Amino acid sequence: MSVIELPVLLDWYQFGAAVVQFCLALMLAALTTVAANEEIPVVHQDSWGDLWLFRFLVNAAGYASIVIPGFLLIQYFKRKNYLETGRGICFPVIKSCVFGNEAKSALQDDVLLTTRNETVESSTARQVFKLLFCAAGLQMSYLTWGVLQERVMTRTYGATESDPGEKFKDSQFLVFMNRILACTVAGLYCALIKQPRHGAPMYKYSFASLSNILSSWCQYEALKYISFPTQVLAKASKVIPVMLMGKLVSRKSYEYWEYLTAALISVGVSMFLLTSSHDKHLSTVTTFSGVILLGGYIAFDSFTSNWQDALFTYKMSSVQMMFGVNVFSCLFTVGSLLEQGALLESVRFMARHSEFAAHAVLLSVCSAFGQLFIFYTINQFGAAVFTIIMTLRQAFAILLSCLIYGHAVTVMGGLGVAVVFTALFLRVYARSRMKKRAKKPPVGESTVQKV
Repeated sequence: MSVIELPVLLDWYQFGAAVVQFCLALMLAALTTVAANEEIPVVHQDSWGDLWLFRFLVNAAGYASIVIPGFLLIQYFKRKNYLETGRGICFPVIKSCVFGNEAKSALQDDVLLTTRNETVESSTARQVFKLLFCAAGLQMSYLTWGVLQERVMTRTYGATESDPGEKFKDSQFLVFMNRILACTVAGLYCALIKQPRHGAPMYKYSFASLSNILSSWCQYEALKYISFPTQVLAKASKVIPVMLMGKLVSRKSYEYWEYLTAALISVGVSMFLLTSSHDKHLSTVTTFSGVILLGGYIAFDSFTSNWQDALFTYKMSSVQMMFGVNVFSCLFTVGSLLEQGALLESVRFMARHSEFAAHAVLLSVCSAFGQLFIFYTINQFGAAVFTIIMTLRQAFAILLSCLIYGHAVTVMGGLGVAVVFTALFLRVYARSRMKKRAKKPPVGESTVQKV
């Protein structure tokens, strides 16, 4: 980088930072209006700085302080044609991060096909054991994760007869804890088990990473304003924005049954939300903020899945994807936490409340190993079996939450839950039938059976 170009990059960085600060100031001007027009539970709003919109903007500004310089550097290296002119010890790192191996490959499909063939040839007893292992691992990981998530975000720590205790409020720290452990687990997995040669430019993971961070943050924050069963049903309804994002991002087309089941899911969720009675606890009252945060979670998560689908056109494994996304997630969250001074405050909270420390660690362990169970189940049995297991998990999660935390559900609300899960199972059944029909050979051709 020349001496003349360095000040130019610094000027662009200062300009970008100024734009972010200006937008932040404009949004902050609307915060008082939001606070005035919405009744936010007192337990969640000790000051105007506790407003979720303010925290969202501060977090976004922290991510922008990392994204903008990174974007400028990427543009600089591409403009300078660094692949032909670059030299030195930094060349392999810059090449991997900015350019990668642009040649895309279908080798990943070959790896999955080999895995599936090995699965078919294994004994029935071994297959049953693997299926039970995957189902038990997914259920234990994500049911425990759901119970702990609700406990951390809706209950106090250190409460005594004379002291009401305090709540943990920084959702971004929980996201950081989840991502750093997931990054470590995925890195160790890639180091111990041979993976395909990586081909995607590393910076492309940052897009999925940002949307993944924001979706997880919205998910944690939403529990301050809505009940956990409501959140689970909202997750079930994300097939609708996923389909919309699929049309916009990946130009996908969908069958009539996909639109029908999406409509049934919408009806079921609406029945639950409109008829379920509010709990007495302030933390479970469905508010406008909760609906907005759920919408943010669904939108960001829909973008993440579609962007990851596009990235899989490069030669990579699911664990490599997990590692790449979580590396950037750790970078963004720790940078934002350090800028806000929130990292030390969260660590002090952990030191004050050992129970919270145990919950946060266990939450991260369940999240990290749950992702590994997801990849293993899909590789061994396919997406249809995985979807059935996770749909059952959502139903069990609602039941478990109602039993442990006492959420009330009306008869009509229960019927809405039944409609949602019926639609989900119909999607799985219709999709499996479509795949079997697509695999049938044309009339007149013989079927080759593997021995």
